[in-house]
Amino acid sequence: MARKALILVEGHPGNGPLYIQAAQLLGLHPITLSADPAQYDYIAAKGIEAIRVDTDNLDSLIRDCSRISARYDLAGITGFAFCNEPLSATVGKLCRNFELPGPKPESIERCCDKFAQRQYLSEAGVPMPAYGVGEKLEEVESSAAKVGLPVVLKPVMGAGSRGVRLCRNRDEVVEHTKYLLCGDYAWRCSPRILVEQFAQGPHYIAEIMEGEIIGITAGYFGPLPHFAFSGMTFPAPLTDDEYSRIADVSLSCLRALGLGWGPTCIEFRWTKRGPVVIEVNPRLAGAPDPQLIQLACGVDLITEHIKLVTGKKCDLRRRHSHTAAARFLRPDRDGILEWIDTSRAAAVSGVTEIRLYVGPKTPLTSKGEDSDCIGRVIAASPNLAQTEAILQRAVDLVDWSIKPIPTGKERSTIPNTTPEQGTGKK
Repeated sequence: MARKALILVEGHPGNGPLYIQAAQLLGLHPITLSADPAQYDYIAAKGIEAIRVDTDNLDSLIRDCSRISARYDLAGITGFAFCNEPLSATVGKLCRNFELPGPKPESIERCCDKFAQRQYLSEAGVPMPAYGVGEKLEEVESSAAKVGLPVVLKPVMGAGSRGVRLCRNRDEVVEHTKYLLCGDYAWRCSPRILVEQFAQGPHYIAEIMEGEIIGITAGYFGPLPHFAFSGMTFPAPLTDDEYSRIADVSLSCLRALGLGWGPTCIEFRWTKRGPVVIEVNPRLAGAPDPQLIQLACGVDLITEHIKLVTGKKCDLRRRHSHTAAARFLRPDRDGILEWIDTSRAAAVSGVTEIRLYVGPKTPLTSKGEDSDCIGRVIAASPNLAQTEAILQRAVDLVDWSIKPIPTGKERSTIPNTTPEQGTGKK
């Protein structure tokens, strides 16, 4: 009997290794298809089979999956929209081609374009911030004037807080628009900017699998004008009424966008008029959300997603009721990381994970994005107050040294190292 293979299209620095581990525990052989497998360190470290292919080309993916099916029993296909949101739709088309379980490509495509997503949600009466769109500076300025300052500008396609900024006045709108349209921002599609009313209030994420709300995560951001996560708590400290209102709006989003198969995460702000939708993501939230959920209620969303992908029924029953939280480590200055010590923090009872994204000699430059962070700390306990106390103590015990970035000829000695993409800040 041929061995069962799970195809993973592209990878993810946080969730990727978790999918590899879960697949192997389920008796599956994971194979990664990627335009550049070397960009995911865990593939080589774990000795995972990988094939180089243009993952933007559906025909190429079909061809390579067909070759794999000649060697293995093709059990399922999934993927990671880490830097390329439309990839999720491509994975859906790939699943459909091989008659395997997967998301509806047309539903995914409605979500990937943030402006189109807002139009579908607006037609369904889903509460959202006022919004507009622009391809040129004049159009962005006009949309900002209609929406009303302050506004949030973001690329219509993208993830990880890249290119997202709060603009409080016209000058900041002009400055950030010029950066997005004419600066160093790397577009994967025709440049278009979503202009969004700044919704003020606590940030929440509805974690959903198969149309069932597993729970709601509280997310915390660092200093404005950027929107990089500083920490997360699951479950969020909400009243029954607040939870119910977020859950109701979440289900309205699924209906409006035709979602329901597999994982979805929906981001909210709780404003004076209640919960308003910031973004619907037709995928599992990136790490550490899955770990927090598993620690808090015993549901392993990654394993259950793989079960769905391979045609099995998932089990979303809660096993216990704890509180788990993460805090992200972000350098307090630009420079070269000389050393970082987490040994004392790791010894704190209740700390379940300390993960570093970078090592010594790494250049650190703040861009106000999720990729700025250098690591994370996770803790769990039976209640919120205890978890927060554990986490704070552990974070206070993490220590590091950063030296200034050399100038002139000295810069040539800096190693060309890019920090692993992560989420958050200290």
